Amino acid sequence: MTRHSALTWQDASMETGFPWGSTPTVDLRPWRADAIVLFDWLMSTDLNTVPITHPAQKQALADLLARLEEVDIIESTGEEIAAAQAEVAKNMGW
Repeated sequence: MTRHSALTWQDASMETGFPWGSTPTVDLRPWRADAIVLFDWLMSTDLNTVPITHPAQKQALADLLARLEEVDIIESTGEEIAAAQAEVAKNMGW
């Protein structure tokens, strides 16, 4: 698998519909296994116990969870989660 390059400001787009107006967004295309692992972790984690240095970090995790809820991974079975974890964990090298 090849990792995607870092996002730049040119990758950002504007999203409307928020109460405070237009908000810049980025399009991320994570591997499905990564998305399943992140969604499972975020759903099972109390964000109040995650070490943060700024409240925005907790909000960003909650926002990520909300976006992941919009895709077809939310009904992943235990078997699919285990397979995704195995896929993501292999060849980590650290």
